[in-house]
Amino acid sequence: MGQEEMAKIAEAVNILGNFCGPRDIDKLTTAALEDKYHIPRVDVAVLFGGSILAGGEVFAEIMKKQLAEKYIIVGGAGHTTETLQRKMAACLGRKVPSDACEAELFNEYLQEKNGLAADYLEKESTNCGNNITFLLSLLEKEKLPHDSVLMVQDATMQRRMEAGWRHHAGAGLVVNYAAYKVKVTGSEKGLVYEEEPAGMWNMDRYVDLLMGDAQRLQDTPDGYGPKGKNFIAHVNMPFEVKEAFRYLQKFYGVRKANPAYAKP
Repeated sequence: MGQEEMAKIAEAVNILGNFCGPRDIDKLTTAALEDKYHIPRVDVAVLFGGSILAGGEVFAEIMKKQLAEKYIIVGGAGHTTETLQRKMAACLGRKVPSDACEAELFNEYLQEKNGLAADYLEKESTNCGNNITFLLSLLEKEKLPHDSVLMVQDATMQRRMEAGWRHHAGAGLVVNYAAYKVKVTGSEKGLVYEEEPAGMWNMDRYVDLLMGDAQRLQDTPDGYGPKGKNFIAHVNMPFEVKEAFRYLQKFYGVRKANPAYAKP
């Protein structure tokens, strides 16, 4: 494949990455929340366990800056858990239990690396859909206000998580802050990251996750929106994002949902 083609592929991947992984504020500061939303902090900050390791450090920053009243980590075992266990073991320099769920792993990271701990762990959810429904059940059980929520998820899944919240929770403020932002460039060896965040997916996996979510975010019979499986609220997908997805379909497939983690 020529260098010009690789550059086009890289551009398309970056378009998908920027769309799937929004950050609604530029910085994690009280000033940023006050400037945009006129609040000094949110009711709840949530880290979703589908994230790479970098999400743990982002969440630690949110906690240190006291940007929320309560802090929750969500995640049982899903299609990204095995990778997280392996990366977390390398990061912590020790074995982690093979049955440790995502929420437990990230809480251990917070404790060992930052001396912090979440207020609540949701340990049963297995996919983006019940990440949200189980989180809502926890919030209702503990009678926690959640009119404003700051969400940290893997950049490949951030927008879908927010759309899932809008579908199930309806009203309320969601502040997106994807766990990382990366830029991909084309080289003679293929696609490479300009800078690689902690625990980052290998390139094939990253593109695979983006392609899967770009498909799911569409409000079509094949998507997860109201006109499809009705798992998420409608998402406005710009023309350039749809075109980038179509272009990448020439070179990549679309990830299917793993039925092992598909329970509601």
